Amino acid sequence: SAYEAKPSWQTDFGCARRTVADVSADANPSTGASVYDTTRYQGQSGWFQVGGTSLSAPLIGAVFALGTAGDTYGSYPYAHASSLFDITSGSNGNCSPSYLCTAGSGYDGPTGLGTPNGTGGF
Repeated sequence: SAYEAKPSWQTDFGCARRTVADVSADANPSTGASVYDTTRYQGQSGWFQVGGTSLSAPLIGAVFALGTAGDTYGSYPYAHASSLFDITSGSNGNCSPSYLCTAGSGYDGPTGLGTPNGTGGF
Protein backbone atom coordinates (compact mmCIF):
# COMPACT_ATOMS: atom_id res chain seq x y z
CA SER A 1 0.00 0.00 0.00
CA ALA A 2 1.13 3.52 -0.61
CA TYR A 3 -0.84 4.74 2.41
CA GLU A 4 -1.39 2.04 5.04
CA ALA A 5 1.26 1.38 7.68
CA LYS A 6 2.73 -2.13 7.77
CA PRO A 7 1.05 -4.15 10.55
CA SER A 8 3.28 -5.92 13.08
CA TRP A 9 2.47 -9.38 11.70
CA GLN A 10 3.81 -8.58 8.22
CA THR A 11 7.57 -9.12 8.27
CA ASP A 12 8.48 -9.08 4.58
CA PHE A 13 11.39 -6.81 3.74
CA GLY A 14 10.60 -5.35 0.33
CA CYS A 15 7.81 -2.93 1.15
CA ALA A 16 7.90 -0.33 3.92
CA ARG A 17 4.10 -0.14 4.08
CA ARG A 18 1.30 -2.72 4.17
CA THR A 19 1.86 -5.50 1.67
CA VAL A 20 -1.07 -7.09 -0.13
CA ALA A 21 -2.34 -9.75 -0.57
CA ASP A 22 -2.56 -11.63 2.75
CA VAL A 23 -4.13 -14.71 1.14
CA SER A 24 -5.43 -15.55 -2.31
CA ALA A 25 -8.11 -17.44 -4.18
CA ASP A 26 -8.90 -18.25 -7.81
CA ALA A 27 -8.99 -14.93 -9.64
CA ASN A 28 -8.74 -16.22 -13.20
CA PRO A 29 -12.08 -16.07 -15.04
CA SER A 30 -10.93 -18.95 -17.26
CA THR A 31 -10.66 -21.26 -14.24
CA GLY A 32 -13.21 -19.53 -12.01
CA ALA A 33 -16.60 -20.65 -10.81
CA SER A 34 -19.70 -21.19 -12.89
CA VAL A 35 -22.64 -19.06 -11.80
CA TYR A 36 -26.21 -18.75 -13.01
CA ASP A 37 -27.85 -15.36 -13.30
CA THR A 38 -31.20 -14.52 -14.86
CA THR A 39 -30.26 -10.83 -14.99
CA ARG A 40 -28.27 -9.86 -18.06
CA TYR A 41 -24.68 -8.85 -17.20
CA GLN A 42 -22.17 -7.72 -19.86
CA GLY A 43 -24.37 -9.26 -22.52
CA GLN A 44 -24.70 -12.61 -20.77
CA SER A 45 -27.39 -14.33 -18.79
CA GLY A 46 -27.80 -17.92 -17.69
CA TRP A 47 -24.65 -19.90 -16.89
CA PHE A 48 -21.25 -18.19 -17.19
CA GLN A 49 -17.87 -18.21 -15.48
CA VAL A 50 -16.60 -15.54 -13.10
CA GLY A 51 -13.21 -14.90 -11.55
CA GLY A 52 -11.21 -12.02 -10.16
CA THR A 53 -12.21 -10.17 -7.03
CA SER A 54 -15.86 -10.96 -7.76
CA LEU A 55 -15.04 -14.60 -6.99
CA SER A 56 -12.01 -14.52 -4.70
CA ALA A 57 -13.40 -12.05 -2.14
CA PRO A 58 -16.57 -14.07 -1.47
CA LEU A 59 -14.55 -17.32 -1.39
CA ILE A 60 -12.16 -15.96 1.24
CA GLY A 61 -15.07 -14.37 3.14
CA ALA A 62 -16.92 -17.69 3.23
CA VAL A 63 -13.87 -19.62 4.45
CA PHE A 64 -13.22 -16.95 7.09
CA ALA A 65 -16.85 -17.19 8.27
CA LEU A 66 -16.43 -20.94 8.71
CA GLY A 67 -13.11 -20.53 10.55
CA THR A 68 -12.37 -19.76 14.18
CA ALA A 69 -10.23 -16.60 13.99
CA GLY A 70 -12.92 -14.39 15.51
CA ASP A 71 -11.76 -10.79 15.70
CA THR A 72 -8.07 -11.55 14.99
CA TYR A 73 -8.74 -11.63 11.26
CA GLY A 74 -5.65 -9.66 10.18
CA SER A 75 -2.91 -11.52 11.99
CA TYR A 76 -4.50 -14.98 12.20
CA PRO A 77 -3.41 -16.32 8.78
CA TYR A 78 0.18 -15.24 9.53
CA ALA A 79 0.17 -17.17 12.80
CA HIS A 80 -1.31 -20.21 11.02
CA ALA A 81 0.45 -20.07 7.64
CA SER A 82 1.09 -23.82 7.71
CA SER A 83 -2.69 -24.27 7.45
CA LEU A 84 -2.70 -22.58 4.04
CA PHE A 85 -1.70 -24.06 0.68
CA ASP A 86 1.47 -22.20 -0.34
CA ILE A 87 1.54 -21.26 -4.04
CA THR A 88 5.17 -21.52 -5.18
CA SER A 89 5.05 -20.73 -8.90
CA GLY A 90 3.49 -18.16 -11.18
CA SER A 91 3.85 -14.46 -11.81
CA ASN A 92 1.79 -11.36 -12.44
CA GLY A 93 4.56 -9.40 -14.15
CA ASN A 94 8.01 -8.11 -13.25
CA CYS A 95 8.92 -5.76 -10.45
CA SER A 96 11.50 -5.15 -7.77
CA PRO A 97 11.86 -6.80 -5.38
CA SER A 98 10.78 -9.80 -7.45
CA TYR A 99 8.83 -11.55 -4.66
CA LEU A 100 6.18 -8.84 -4.99
CA CYS A 101 5.35 -10.11 -8.52
CA THR A 102 6.53 -13.74 -8.53
CA ALA A 103 5.16 -16.56 -6.38
CA GLY A 104 7.65 -18.49 -4.29
CA SER A 105 7.94 -20.41 -1.05
CA GLY A 106 6.41 -18.51 1.87
CA TYR A 107 4.94 -15.03 1.56
CA ASP A 108 4.88 -13.41 -1.88
CA GLY A 109 3.02 -10.53 -3.48
CA PRO A 110 0.75 -12.32 -5.96
CA THR A 111 -0.56 -14.99 -3.57
CA GLY A 112 0.23 -13.74 -0.07
CA LEU A 113 0.57 -16.69 2.27
CA GLY A 114 -1.37 -18.95 -0.10
CA THR A 115 -4.88 -20.24 -0.61
CA PRO A 116 -7.33 -21.81 1.84
CA ASN A 117 -6.64 -25.43 2.67
CA GLY A 118 -9.72 -25.94 4.80
CA THR A 119 -10.51 -23.39 7.51
CA GLY A 120 -7.37 -23.78 9.66
CA GLY A 121 -5.78 -20.54 8.44
CA PHE A 122 -8.89 -18.58 9.33
